[in-house]
Amino acid sequence: MNVAPNFTVYPAIDLRGGQVVRLQEGDPTRQTAYSSNPASVAWRWLSTGAKWLHVVNLDGAFDQPDSVNTTALRAILSTAVEFGAQVQFGGGLRSLKALKAAFDLGVSRAVLGTVIVEEPELVQQALQRWGPERIAAGLDARDGLVRVRGWQQSTPIPALQLAQDLRAEGLDFLIFTDIARDGLQTGINLSATRELAQRSGLNVIASGGVRAAEDVQAAREANLAGIIMGRALYEGTVKLEEVL
Repeated sequence: MNVAPNFTVYPAIDLRGGQVVRLQEGDPTRQTAYSSNPASVAWRWLSTGAKWLHVVNLDGAFDQPDSVNTTALRAILSTAVEFGAQVQFGGGLRSLKALKAAFDLGVSRAVLGTVIVEEPELVQQALQRWGPERIAAGLDARDGLVRVRGWQQSTPIPALQLAQDLRAEGLDFLIFTDIARDGLQTGINLSATRELAQRSGLNVIASGGVRAAEDVQAAREANLAGIIMGRALYEGTVKLEEVL
């Protein structure tokens, strides 16, 4: 069996108004809140053995004030330091200033979303300044076409084309989310994610729709770089210790 050697499981902590939440299909009106203490959620996943956390500032993604989420991020990062773990962070990072602020707080890898479409030159600048290990692209798609602005705006850009363009710019890490599956626990879109990885040459992290431990194993066997898990962990349908 050919399995990616550095496959990483990323428990997701999505922040909205300082709370840990999950959305269905990225819809802000279809929200479930799980905790008002993000640091305790971070402690839960890290004490189980996670080495990375995937943190999203949903308020930033939706262009809303995010000072409460910044406080929550600080608490999560402090907890991560205790465990020697790392944090991948995205949501509303649309300038070099915002990226620097995230790195200054202690974020290990920043995820660029909307700007990969709207300001591709920012991606180049970020890669030149911080290197491909610290910059990832969050590519979110529905029916194969990229969406931006917290998944609320559609574009005519094919996901595969954008992924290949990003690879040509020097990007290494890409998070691919099939919006139609996110938060629904219907299983990951493995075929599309695997094709994206194979044809782009990027280290692709799968996101959206994990429902069982078998999804994680399938992503491993597909030589993906990792998988992000949210609702399946919070609802208890997958136990983190079983898939790490």
